[in-house]
Amino acid sequence: MTNFSDMLSKAKAMQEKMREAQDKIKSIEVQGMSGGNLVTVTLTGDYELKSILISESAKKESQDIINDLIIAAYNNAKENLKKRSAEELSKVTGGLNLPPDFKIPF
Repeated sequence: MTNFSDMLSKAKAMQEKMREAQDKIKSIEVQGMSGGNLVTVTLTGDYELKSILISESAKKESQDIINDLIIAAYNNAKENLKKRSAEELSKVTGGLNLPPDFKIPF
């Protein structure tokens, strides 16, 4: 019975570490850029859009191009956030590729 108790305590410790990592991920801010830095987008760790910076030269472009630049910058920021989140989770899981929302069932 000791093995099960030991496994349970290790699982609870892992769950706490995962919770801490998820909280840390929420505090992360990443940037994404497009068009050679014409547009810069900042996202928080929970994918909240914090800011959009559009350079003066980008503002001279058509609305369609500006929209495309914003979308591309957002997508770049999202990829950067996924990488940073995976790095943080990897520290806790010892390299296991668990999804950021992974929950231990107890």
